[in-house]
Amino acid sequence: MWNRESAPAGDWPWQQVFRVCPPDVAQRLQSLPSAVLERVEELRFRLHQPLQVCGAGLDQFLHRERGLTRSPDEAMRVTEDHLMRVIQVVTQSSLYAVEDDLRRGFVTMPGGHRVGVAGRAVLYESGAVRSIRSITSVNVRIARERLGAADPLRAHVQDPVSGAPLSVLLISPPQCGKTTLLRDLARLWSEGGLPAGRPCKVAVVDERSEIAGCVEGVPQFRLGPRTDVLDACPKAEGMLMAIRSLSPDIVVTDEIGRAQDVGAILEAAHAGVAVLASAHARNLDEWRTRPHMGELFHGQAFHRYVVLSRRRGPGTIESILDARGLPVAGVSNLSRRTDAP
Repeated sequence: MWNRESAPAGDWPWQQVFRVCPPDVAQRLQSLPSAVLERVEELRFRLHQPLQVCGAGLDQFLHRERGLTRSPDEAMRVTEDHLMRVIQVVTQSSLYAVEDDLRRGFVTMPGGHRVGVAGRAVLYESGAVRSIRSITSVNVRIARERLGAADPLRAHVQDPVSGAPLSVLLISPPQCGKTTLLRDLARLWSEGGLPAGRPCKVAVVDERSEIAGCVEGVPQFRLGPRTDVLDACPKAEGMLMAIRSLSPDIVVTDEIGRAQDVGAILEAAHAGVAVLASAHARNLDEWRTRPHMGELFHGQAFHRYVVLSRRRGPGTIESILDARGLPVAGVSNLSRRTDAP
C-alpha cells in the first residue's frame, strides 16, 4: 500500500497523479506497493483498451480488481468516462485554455508531470496543427525529483582552474533522465554544492513547465536559493530575456533543436553566460548532424556533452565528451545510473 510516509524520497508528486486519475483507477494504484510505484514512469489510457502501466523493467496492465497483470483479458478497460475525467482535470474543463499546449500534443500539469494526448488533429488552412480533438489516448508521464542525481558529474561541469561553470549539453533518447539531471545540476550550482565552485545565479527557462514543475509560477521542485524561473516561456525568447534582465551566471533550458535556440545559446556564450541544456538524440554524432545543431558544435558553444541511456535504468551515463567530441581525460566508472544510491 502506497502512502506519504512509506513513499520513496521524491515520490510525493504521486498525490497530483492520483488526483488526475478517475477514482477507481486511483484506488487501484494506491493499493500497489511503493516499490512498484517507484518504478512507474507512464500511465497509458487508450479508449476501450487495457490501462497500461510502464516503467523501469515494467510493462503490465492495471488489474480490474487489484494489482497488475500481464493479461489484457484480466485488465481494467479504459472507458470514455475514464478519458473524460482525466482530460477535464488536466485541462480544468477548458480545452480552449490549453489549446497552445495541445497543438504540441501534451499538457504539463502541476508537479511537472506531462500528459500527452492523441486523437483527431484540427488543422489551420496552412496545414499546421491547431489543436487535438476527439481525444482517444492519454499518456500520463510521471516526473520525479532525484536530489543527488547530478553528483557523478560534479567534477566535470566546472572549469578545473577557476571553478567557473561550463556549458553542458545532455544528450539522450526520450525517458533517459535528462530533465531530472538538468534540474539537479541547476540546484547544485544555485546552492554552491560543487567542489571549488562558487554559488551561481541560475535562470531556468522552462517552456514546458517540466524542469521546475511550477504551479501558478511557484516551483514545485527544489532548484536552490539563487534560481529564477521563467515558466511557460519559449526557450529562445526566454534565454535572451534572462541574459538581459536577470544577470544570470547560468541559463538552464531543455530540448533545444530550433534555429532560434542556436542564436540565443550563442548570444549567451558571447555574454559569458554558461548554458545547461538537453537535446533528444542517441549520441553526439546524431545530434550535431541535425539542422542548425552543427553550428553550435563547430562554434564550441558547449564545453561538455553528457550522453545518457537507459542501459542500466534511466540516467545511465554512457560518456562525457569535451567541446571537440573527445572523451574527457580522467573520466572513469561510467555506465552507471545518476540516481543510484
